[in-house]
Amino acid sequence: MKVKLRHLVLALLALLVLAVGAGTAATWAPDVPVEQLKARWAQAPSQFVEVAGLQVHVRDEGPRDDPEPIVLLHGTSASLHTWEGWARELRTNRRVVRFDLPGFALTGPNAQNDYSVDRYVAFVAAMLNQLQLRRVVLAGNSLGGQIAWSFAGTHPERVARLVLVDASGYPPESLKNRPSVPIGFRIANTPGLRWLMQNTLPRGVVDSSVRNVYGDPAKVTPELVDLYVAMTLREGNRKALGRRFEQGYTGRTELLAKIKCPTLILWGGRDRLVPLESGERFARDIADARLVVLDTLGHVPHEEDPAATLREVRPFLSSPGPAPRP
Repeated sequence: MKVKLRHLVLALLALLVLAVGAGTAATWAPDVPVEQLKARWAQAPSQFVEVAGLQVHVRDEGPRDDPEPIVLLHGTSASLHTWEGWARELRTNRRVVRFDLPGFALTGPNAQNDYSVDRYVAFVAAMLNQLQLRRVVLAGNSLGGQIAWSFAGTHPERVARLVLVDASGYPPESLKNRPSVPIGFRIANTPGLRWLMQNTLPRGVVDSSVRNVYGDPAKVTPELVDLYVAMTLREGNRKALGRRFEQGYTGRTELLAKIKCPTLILWGGRDRLVPLESGERFARDIADARLVVLDTLGHVPHEEDPAATLREVRPFLSSPGPAPRP
């Protein structure tokens, strides 16, 4: 009886190994060199600018005489494409600059393997210097929002207005509502699964992760999933994502008191990743801030419904602001 049981266990283990092997083979997806991705995802007006040792993917559109260009920062695993709806509308009369942050999309990983917020703040400063942008309107979503408010607190003289879109930065343990983390992020944040993630990429994982950050998952199209898959496969990005999670998302919240510009806080009422409680705290902790909640939208409201979010952004951009504070 014991021999039969042992044989049964061995047979089940063999089947499990075969199933894992077959699944791995079916979803095997090695890194893709950036040159192979450029033809589809870096068409005009894309350009690549050397900054901080990186070839940074940039789109710089609109009138060059804009005294306060709008700079847009994307979130984790996203790209400059997430702002396409905003850029299309705003570039008619404003200069709009967006770029892929280090560790993501076509810019790819940095040599230091450092994706801390302090490193990102220094990178944004170098990027603005390279483009000769002295003072800007700065907007950011999620991680990009955390970078934006950290930059505004560190370099208040360089930010005329600030737009935070479902920004991160408060310690998760300080929030009452637990986030619903996309499966792709959970895998990247699990050391034992990272190797598997760096060599495989089930399309269903990407599809589920994108749907998780939309208020209405039905808006997620196959073409949108194609974009997120391609940006994930860029050489080095999956390894960089694991490192990004290791470095955490808690920000230097003491910087919030140093922000000296008018601030608009946009929040998706159906954000399951960064709860509305964070938006309410930003509204309290930033002196000149206003919170607008978009009830039907999720964690990336600017991407999910550009028109609805721009209805709030346009008046904010054109409203008279106070003189820069010393």
